[in-house]
Amino acid sequence: MTAQAQLKTSVKSAVKHISPGSWRRHPGVRTGDQLTRGERAADSMRNSMGSWGFVFVAVGFLAVWMTVNVILDESTGHTFDAYPFILLNLVLSCVAALQGAILLIAAKRSDQVASELAQHDYEADCASREMLQVLTEEFAALRTQHAEQSQQLAELVARLPKA
Repeated sequence: MTAQAQLKTSVKSAVKHISPGSWRRHPGVRTGDQLTRGERAADSMRNSMGSWGFVFVAVGFLAVWMTVNVILDESTGHTFDAYPFILLNLVLSCVAALQGAILLIAAKRSDQVASELAQHDYEADCASREMLQVLTEEFAALRTQHAEQSQQLAELVARLPKA
């Protein structure tokens, strides 16, 4: 395979990998069926727990819990979690403990994605370096060929009869 053919193949493969958008569509990052169940769960938790939707649902849950307990306490005198909301505090403590572990898992997954992106960038840089080397060699060959042809042309012009 000639150097030009190799260059065209390299350029086509490099251009094929260019995709706009988020890292989920990046060719260097595994997605979908390429991920383990745990990796998919970590991505899902990171995307859901780090969203405004999660905050609004959590605030709504707290408001409903407190409202239901206050209304039950005022209407019947009995409730499943009276005013200082001890059970709610226990639930929130458990959620906070689990959320810490979940966030560490999500951070580990984010580090893995960053590592995959860095590896892809490194491979792309190596491919670019190879293409640049091929271009440099071909340019040097063209420069030499141009110099030789210029010399030959000068010799031919010198042989022409002067009129």
